[in-house]
Amino acid sequence: MRLIQAGKAVLGSREDDTEAHDNERPRFEARLDAYYLGLYCVTNLQYAAFLNAAGPSKADLKRWVRLMDCHLVQAEAEYGVDREEYGDHPVVQVTWFGAEAYCEWAGLRLPTELEWEKGARGPQGLVYPWGDDWDPGMCRWAGNRESGRTCAVDHYPKGASAYGMFNTAGNVWEWCADWYDPDVYYRYASGDLTPPARGWDKVQRGGSWDRGDPWVFRSAYRDGNGVPAETSNDLGFRCARSA
Repeated sequence: MRLIQAGKAVLGSREDDTEAHDNERPRFEARLDAYYLGLYCVTNLQYAAFLNAAGPSKADLKRWVRLMDCHLVQAEAEYGVDREEYGDHPVVQVTWFGAEAYCEWAGLRLPTELEWEKGARGPQGLVYPWGDDWDPGMCRWAGNRESGRTCAVDHYPKGASAYGMFNTAGNVWEWCADWYDPDVYYRYASGDLTPPARGWDKVQRGGSWDRGDPWVFRSAYRDGNGVPAETSNDLGFRCARSA
């Protein structure tokens, strides 16, 4: 994990940004407290270690992860990765509850939406983690995955953000802690940074290997179509911790 010092974050999108969606507006600056953010998404090997340590009940396992199509397998009482080459790929098919459970076991937490965006955009508030212009060679997306899906969490180092976060654009969508509110950036811009207290969906950020629209990979893009019990083969998470 990397310490992101307390200070200014540039968030949201300008009114004249033709690629921006209404839920990204307005563009604003806010001061966030110091926090740690994972350089990488949680991998299959890490999540298997968690399952082995936690020994989930059938009910917990059903609530946390869909083993089918996520490269995790259970052989008797032991969890592992079905193919060695997928050990360092991001775990997918994990619900928001499963991501939260892993974080609690590890003494961590999910990042807030604003923490995630600051980590992805860097201190200058760049449009993409690597700069202000789209570059198809900087991340895993539908245009370069060929017959594959995810890649290892440390691939595309040139596409890492100024804070060092890998794959905040592409590879997999990432769960955030917050409930999704399409209008909350207007409140944040006024100075009230209190996350939404309730909602139907949890925030997902970053785009994935399955998306082919460059605007999805902008660091301000907000997706709120994920109910907490949802799983997908292009949805994972990274961890955070308060400083």
